[in-house]
Amino acid sequence: MKFVDEVSIFVKAGDGGNGCMSFRREKFIENGGPNGGDGGDGGSVYMLADENLNTLVDYRYTRRFDAERGSNGGSADCTGRKGEEMILRVPVGTTVIDAGTQEVIGDLTKAGQRLLVAHGGWHGLGNTRFKSSTNRAPRQTSLGKPGESRDLKLELKVLADVGLLGLPNAGKSTLIRSISAAKPKVADYPFTTLVPNLGVVSVDRYKSFVVADIPGLIEGASDGAGLGIRFLKHLSRTRLLLHLVDMAPLDLTDAADSAETIVNELSKFSPSLALRDRWLVLNKSDQIMEEDQEARIKEITDRLEWTGPVYVISAIGREGTEKLCQDIMRYLEERAVRLAEEPQYAKDLAELDRHIEDEARAQLQALDDQRALRRTGVKPVGAEEDDSFWDEEDDEDGPEIIYVRD
Repeated sequence: MKFVDEVSIFVKAGDGGNGCMSFRREKFIENGGPNGGDGGDGGSVYMLADENLNTLVDYRYTRRFDAERGSNGGSADCTGRKGEEMILRVPVGTTVIDAGTQEVIGDLTKAGQRLLVAHGGWHGLGNTRFKSSTNRAPRQTSLGKPGESRDLKLELKVLADVGLLGLPNAGKSTLIRSISAAKPKVADYPFTTLVPNLGVVSVDRYKSFVVADIPGLIEGASDGAGLGIRFLKHLSRTRLLLHLVDMAPLDLTDAADSAETIVNELSKFSPSLALRDRWLVLNKSDQIMEEDQEARIKEITDRLEWTGPVYVISAIGREGTEKLCQDIMRYLEERAVRLAEEPQYAKDLAELDRHIEDEARAQLQALDDQRALRRTGVKPVGAEEDDSFWDEEDDEDGPEIIYVRD
């Protein structure tokens, strides 16, 4: 199945049915009076969060959705049938945005949550509604109101407690395979994961958390290079970030430089996201001699001016991963307690989340605008003459991506 995390669709609620003009006519009953019924209301369009879905691929090719129109009223005071509601099922974690105003209509973060996105039209009135003591044979009806229509943008952000952040081949996929039942692709040659992978980590019988393997970033990702910026937004919903650093890169690059690259790209993409709690996890310790490990750790932490938690692990050998998972579980539990007991802490976190969402959306919108301008072939004022970005072919659909689910 193809993983799709952004789509644009058009929804149209059903129009209301028209009122009926009718008069009662029966044998031996003259001038029976009006008996035209009202029309039916138009069907509304709802979004429903479905925990069994994990991609927006269903809306990739079918982009228009129309709810049923209400039936017209009938004689004998018969009310028209109400139009059937249209339920559009989306994955949990989907944000619904009005494409015209960029207003966030709603955020579906819980399974079973419903969101009204287009209200059905109000029904028309039959001539029975207009009778009075002075108007006993009204020949007046009203038409049904048109249903709402909207252009919507759906954005999917994976819901995870912990997000793995790092350059390609830092060992994120190996770590998630080691600590959960998820089986993302790993191999002994350099490549990058193309989709976010989720895994459930069980620490105790009744304690677990969800970890997300976010596709690797490269230098320049915040400016649109590679796939990283398309998936950085998935980190915005996580509670804790694990910054994975390869202590012994295959290409012999400097590990401290690699760590610094990620911090810079994260800050460019969203300064608020860079403020999220983040732990430094130094991976592939089994590939470095024990006497050299301390010097390598000091080099990386000094370059980053790191003062937070540091963990040294070997994901493939599962060395140090048990303690890491236990500490993560303890952190999440303590965080939940603080949220419940400290209103100011909860308020500050909510404000930080809002800033992260706004910055991520603005960054992605700027990139979309830049790509749209590139398709016109007109370089903006100030663009470098040798900037190849404006000469590249743009693949609107992106790469064919396979979603791996736990």
